Amino acid sequence: MYQNILVINLMHLGDLMLATPVLRTLRTNFPQAKLTLLADKKLADLVVANRHLDECLLLDKKGKDNSLGSLIRFAGKLRRQKFDLVINLHRNERASFLAAFSGAKKIVGYAKPGFSLFFDEVMPNPSVAHHLGWGPGGILPPHRYAPGTIHQVTAHLNVLREIGVEKIDDGGLEMWLTPTAEERAAEIWQENFSPTDKVVALNIGASWETKRWPTAYFAEAADALLAQGYALAFFGGSMDEELVAECRAKMRHSASPHLKIFTGKVSLGELAGMLRRCCLFLTTDSGPMHVGVAMNVPIVTMFGASPVPGFYPYDAKDVLIKSPEPCHPCGIHRCPREGEENLACMKKIMVATVMNEVNKLLAKYQGKPAYELPEHYGEYQCQLVEA
Repeated sequence: MYQNILVINLMHLGDLMLATPVLRTLRTNFPQAKLTLLADKKLADLVVANRHLDECLLLDKKGKDNSLGSLIRFAGKLRRQKFDLVINLHRNERASFLAAFSGAKKIVGYAKPGFSLFFDEVMPNPSVAHHLGWGPGGILPPHRYAPGTIHQVTAHLNVLREIGVEKIDDGGLEMWLTPTAEERAAEIWQENFSPTDKVVALNIGASWETKRWPTAYFAEAADALLAQGYALAFFGGSMDEELVAECRAKMRHSASPHLKIFTGKVSLGELAGMLRRCCLFLTTDSGPMHVGVAMNVPIVTMFGASPVPGFYPYDAKDVLIKSPEPCHPCGIHRCPREGEENLACMKKIMVATVMNEVNKLLAKYQGKPAYELPEHYGEYQCQLVEA
């Protein structure tokens, strides 16, 4: 039916990982088609080795393609490829523009108003939360907010169902490493850890302040893990370096030779290659969390402002600890509450609660590296723990 298909997802790290089940399903249903993905250039490591793709097109969102003229030229490039089908998987202006003016025979997916006029079918995205308004004075309470009702992966696959795709082949989140990334990850690992080390990964940063567990709590958890004989690997981007330094300053065992800091020092491909060698990932709701899911590492994560249904870690062995606060999930980037109640959603997820779940997973999987653990096709509902 379709011989030349383009999938567009120009959003962030986690968003791109959550689009990967669509690629597998399209390949299953259209094995002879040319399948192309358009993604953000800075996230190329996540998708360039994807085995379901024939081609990756990369847009330099923050560089040479960051202008209207560049977008128009890029749309012309898409038109010359003569796609039969374009599927847009994020409802923002840039992606909607490129889909709308791609010249494809059929254009479907999510779209901004105006651009939607050029789509053959526009679908809602029920995984995404909707802000309904603010209370008196523009602060909490009450902030009226409707969280998404289904997981983002399910919403994406529903787009395919709407265009007549019959066989949904949901293999979970998938990522393959380039040979260069795998070789470099192996080198970094050998330089820092012994063959007998059982390594727990930590990611303490997040794009929103309201997604971050307190650094003092992370420090306490890190000390407990070191005391139990585990080695630690701190990850995250360069924007997280200050947070990691703050966390380490609060640790009792900050000088331990089993504590390694990779924050801001490894590429996304190297991160993935190292996560698959770890035995557990303690992380915030963040892009690296979804990379960890793709690498099959058991995960414990904490959700404060984040809505659970739409973006939980997409693997049945993972554990999500949900904030006990009645304002969860608010979806606000900065908490408007003051004093001790500021960021109460994350403060009230106690270290003892988190470590209980961490220790249960470590015991269940015997501290084995992620690459030794079996994968379970179709089992993606994580375990939910009420803090």
